[in-house]
Amino acid sequence: MQPRKILVVDDSKLIHKMFEVLLRQYSLVHAHDGLEALQVLGNHADIDLILLDINMPTMSGLEFLYQIKADDVFKEIPVVIISTEGREEDTIRGLEAGAAASIKKPFGNQELLEVIQRL
Repeated sequence: MQPRKILVVDDSKLIHKMFEVLLRQYSLVHAHDGLEALQVLGNHADIDLILLDINMPTMSGLEFLYQIKADDVFKEIPVVIISTEGREEDTIRGLEAGAAASIKKPFGNQELLEVIQRL
């Protein structure tokens, strides 16, 4: 089943604009840090997929991921980590915490679309 609504969690306005163009066939909801993303999830129970940056202010992507995967309401939503973090251990921690996939920035448009199709 293809996702219909995707939550984009990233502190970069440029990334949000890029996803608006690249993923125009989907309904996108935006948050700029993990704390805001938790609030958005509370208002949008129909989110099918989360694209998540790791390094953000206020609440990091990993902190956000730990919280939603511990919540019975949100734990089944697939999460794709999309980050510039070069530290392999952050990616491993994210996958161990329940992320479905990980993509490193910069990424190719086709790479992202293939991961979304696969999930």
